[in-house]
Amino acid sequence: MSVKLGPNRYGKAETRLVHVAREGPVHRIKDVNVSTSLSGDTEAVHLTGDNAAVLPTDTQKNTAYAFARKHGVGQIEEFALLLARHFVTSHPSIHHARVEIEEYGWNRAGPHSFVRDGGEVRTCVVHHDRRGDSTVVSGLKDLVVLNTTGSEFHGYIVDEYTTLPPTRDRVLATAVTARWRHTGETASYAQSYERTRQALLDAFAGTHSRSLQQTLYAMGERALTVCPEICEVRLALPNKHHLVVDLSPFGLDNDNEVFHAADRPYGLIEGSVLREDAPDPRFAWE
Repeated sequence: MSVKLGPNRYGKAETRLVHVAREGPVHRIKDVNVSTSLSGDTEAVHLTGDNAAVLPTDTQKNTAYAFARKHGVGQIEEFALLLARHFVTSHPSIHHARVEIEEYGWNRAGPHSFVRDGGEVRTCVVHHDRRGDSTVVSGLKDLVVLNTTGSEFHGYIVDEYTTLPPTRDRVLATAVTARWRHTGETASYAQSYERTRQALLDAFAGTHSRSLQQTLYAMGERALTVCPEICEVRLALPNKHHLVVDLSPFGLDNDNEVFHAADRPYGLIEGSVLREDAPDPRFAWE
């Protein structure tokens, strides 16, 4: 039997890093989770255990901490690009770097006091290769949204196993995971994030939904309309079911007022919306 080494990479996952910018009496903090992954001349380490071309994962962790001290942590996309380019340009055996960062928000409660934000997590994934090409995908996850009305679901396939009744008025709730691909480096990732986030929320709130799939497409379309710097949006929308409780045993009616919020099983709707002239994503989604 003949075998060969296939695609592979290695790195340090989930390096927790908090940076405090002590610029006078008013401090700023960045709370991030950094994951790095490298690929390149790795055949020898897999086949013979020769580590000569390997940058230790512990070194990757230390680099993230050192770069936070040297450069600070501004927009997570910029910090990820800084790390990815460093790994590729500093070590000949490394041909490609992938850096993923999650950012956890904090709200100011004083000049040097903060309260953890209970909202969504901001994300990014950056790729950079030895030819100098970079891709940037920004995003968010765990953005929980809910419409109390304006959602229907009917006209679907019915077979011998179907028990779900059709409805023309239901609660629609989901925890949005969204990722969007930039066409190039963006002048202000902070402004782009806020515009894209707001576009997603506006579309969710403003769409009379006949299916969660329809809502997904409306959200992606709105983001692409508002934000010319992005070319593709990928969304994952779990349907957080709210089931009307039968109160008739207690002599009570229930006109869509009391619900059981079921956590599982749940429907999961996924899809992408992209411009017709969107450039080739290359390795952006890997």
